[in-house]
Amino acid sequence: MKIYVTSVFVDDQEKALRFYTGVLGFVKKTEIPLGEASWLTVVSPADPDGTELLLEPAGHPAVKPYRTALVEDGIPLASFAVDDVRAEYERLRGLGVEFTQEPLEMGPVTTAVLDDTCGNLIQIVQTNG
Repeated sequence: MKIYVTSVFVDDQEKALRFYTGVLGFVKKTEIPLGEASWLTVVSPADPDGTELLLEPAGHPAVKPYRTALVEDGIPLASFAVDDVRAEYERLRGLGVEFTQEPLEMGPVTTAVLDDTCGNLIQIVQTNG
C-alpha cells in the first residue's frame, strides 16, 4: 500500500494552483471540472507519477474551525521535503512568501513554516545527515 493522493483545503482553487505551481514549483497533474469546483491535483516535477496533492475546496463546515485552530496554534497542515531548507527559505522569501517559522534545526531535521496564502501553514523539511 502507498499514498496515492492527499489533500490541502484551499479557499480558492485557482489562487492555490498559482501558488503551488508558480511559487512552490509543483506541476498540475489533473483538473476535472465538477460543477463549481474541480478535482485539481499537483505533483512534484521530480516525481510526476508520485503522490498527488489535491487542492480541495474548503467548503465543508468542519474545515474552517479545523484550519483556524491549526493556524492559531502554529501547526502545519502538510510537510514537504526539500534538499536545503535555508536555500528554499531564501528563494521563497524572495518571491514574497511569508514564513511563520524561520529555518530551525531540530536534531535530525531542519524545518521552516510558511503561509500558503490559501488558509494553511505548510512546513518544509530537510533531513540532516
